Amino acid sequence: MFKNTLKTTALLAALGGLIVAVAGVIGGGSATSLTIGLGLALVMVGGSYWFSDKLALKSARAHVIERHEAPEFYDIVASLAQRANMPMPRVAISPSDQPNAFATGRGPRNAVVCATTGLLQSMPRNEIEGVMAHELMHVKHRDILIGSVAAAIATAISYIAQMAMFASMFGGGRDDEDRPNPLAMLLMSLLAPIAASLIQMAVSRSREFEADRGAAELLGSGHSLADALERIETLAARRPMMVAPAQAQAYIHNPLNELRGGRNSSMARLFSTHPATDERIRRLRAI
Repeated sequence: MFKNTLKTTALLAALGGLIVAVAGVIGGGSATSLTIGLGLALVMVGGSYWFSDKLALKSARAHVIERHEAPEFYDIVASLAQRANMPMPRVAISPSDQPNAFATGRGPRNAVVCATTGLLQSMPRNEIEGVMAHELMHVKHRDILIGSVAAAIATAISYIAQMAMFASMFGGGRDDEDRPNPLAMLLMSLLAPIAASLIQMAVSRSREFEADRGAAELLGSGHSLADALERIETLAARRPMMVAPAQAQAYIHNPLNELRGGRNSSMARLFSTHPATDERIRRLRAI
């Protein structure tokens, strides 16, 4: 756990350093430009974090339920939360045929865990337990905050880089000695968004592995979650799911473009928000 946490911290620090570097190149290294870059990142992080639950639920067309609406599912979540020594989260259901689930919210006391109707209808109880244990670990590890920070900073970097490109093409009115190096501006506008995306995806994959591990420890075995992931991998391809791309990384299985099996290239894996499912299953069965 410590190794994974250290890796995530290092990746987030790299993202933070990248946005400051981008702002510094654009502003010629002035303190004002660095401050603006940092301020923009903080504003975007705060907004995406604070409204994460509302955005995710709206994107999934999900509604928060009471116990009488789905007592077995509600009790599974309640039992797992008690075993994990966590506050009871709100429970939601999304009307999608694809078996999937996600967690959202600002922290353990404001969390929501959501399952699709496809997951509840196509999985036995032990596999639903495995999936929801995984989602509760995201809450416990505050992965919603970590993901919001990574996504917001990556977005800010891309925005600043695009602004830099347009400024270098159409800007004027500044003395030559005050103007940033055109080559540096071009390279930054092209490479910074790619670097930010790679780091963001690495953060997301790291948190998925950690949530898998935490779920296996909570349940005493990784087999139920491994079985669930196998079933989801098979059924997801047959049941498309409409979800905003920005919300896709929150799901236990990427509903848009999850790596299938082990056949994808290394480059495709670098830009994936989720580890390859076969690798997740292998690690879970080894626990």
